[in-house]
Amino acid sequence: MKLPEGPKASPQWLSHQFKTDPLALMDAMSDRYGDIFTIMAGSTPTVYVSKPQGIKQIFTSAKEITASGKLNEHSALLVGNNGLLMLDGLRHKHRRQLLMPPLHGTRVQEYGQRICQVTDKVMNNLAMPAAGYAGKSFYAYPTMQKITLEVILQALFGLDSGERYEQFRQLLSNFLTFARSRWLKFSLSYPFLRQDLGRWSPWGHWLDLQRQFDKLLYTEIAERRSQADPSRTDVLSELIFARDETGQAITDEDIRDMFPSLLFGGQDASATAITWSLYWIHRLTDVRERLLAELDTLGESPDPMKIVALPYLSAVCNEALRIYPTQVVTFPRLVESPIQVMGYELSPGTVVIGCIYLTHQREDLYPQPKQFQPERFLERQYSPYEFLPFGGGARRCPGEVLALFEMKLVLATILSRYQLALAHQEKIEKPKAIGINYPPASGLKMLMLCRRLSQGESPQLVTSST
Repeated sequence: MKLPEGPKASPQWLSHQFKTDPLALMDAMSDRYGDIFTIMAGSTPTVYVSKPQGIKQIFTSAKEITASGKLNEHSALLVGNNGLLMLDGLRHKHRRQLLMPPLHGTRVQEYGQRICQVTDKVMNNLAMPAAGYAGKSFYAYPTMQKITLEVILQALFGLDSGERYEQFRQLLSNFLTFARSRWLKFSLSYPFLRQDLGRWSPWGHWLDLQRQFDKLLYTEIAERRSQADPSRTDVLSELIFARDETGQAITDEDIRDMFPSLLFGGQDASATAITWSLYWIHRLTDVRERLLAELDTLGESPDPMKIVALPYLSAVCNEALRIYPTQVVTFPRLVESPIQVMGYELSPGTVVIGCIYLTHQREDLYPQPKQFQPERFLERQYSPYEFLPFGGGARRCPGEVLALFEMKLVLATILSRYQLALAHQEKIEKPKAIGINYPPASGLKMLMLCRRLSQGESPQLVTSST
């Protein structure tokens, strides 16, 4: 076996670098070793590929390179044993197909007005007048998380009001917040810390949150099974009455395990992408003015489907996803039989990973890749191996269509109705790893200046005591 070159540093040092600043490590590896390099994980070679031709081979060589669920076993404590990440072959393909109808096509379009309403509600709460100084400050990332959580409550559970909605909203907010905490991260990294010492211990608190989630979800499942409503179009309703790959009804436990990964992606990945978009739009005057001019062509209260079809808005979203994609690497694949990738002979047992972040930083694809230039997506169409912010192949994010739909509508609603500014215009925001996402490290502090009204109306200042 001829492996690509790679660093000779100790596994402990490399592991530390991956945990503290993985994007900087990838940049350094690319600068030194180029399009393909090897990092040893114990005795297992892990080959990282950033060249589109190599990524295409990884995704399409299904017999030689498999998207093995066992490579994701470390995530089982977070997402369950029977979620999409853990499944292989026919089971994975079938369960993934079950998620497609409620997360794609006309089903997604039904969420359009709700997304706009939720966005306006959250932003309007920020804009409530109060005595004090003009220019109320807020942090964009947690604000966008509030919006994306409400969107996924409807898309995944079909809930937008009522007691059960409030129960899910509060519990999921606590559940997702603690899942990102350093306390849980430590417990997952060091097995001896995984002891249930009650709700006041980190691991005990996590187990208690899981039990609350299970109880609430199983109650909802039982009620829906007993009161069938074929008009419901959310993911939970789809799964409750679906059949598995053997023709049997899907168990409550299997349904439960489908949700954690969808929740993490549905809230954090979407909130991260929207927050970075707000940063670039308000940092670059030309981008903001061109985008506002495009949005203004639709008039007041435009059809959501006309919003998502706007070309420059789409280009802005794509460019934000290019610089900091929702997945910086693909899920790992396992070499099952000998195969040659980019001139290197890889043996069975080798792990291969497509490095999405580095692909998106290639000068030959994206000249001046560190600069935010939406025009590149108007001037060229990229292949799914050149632009892949949601991964690719069998492990491509199933919520991609909903995420892009939501991203465009949230941005359009905010920009059309509110005038914002960066609190620190000259500050260069840097990404910070939170789970597998990379939102701005500061949370992106912004100012709510005024409501942006129709032409001919005077803007209303938003004031605050902060």
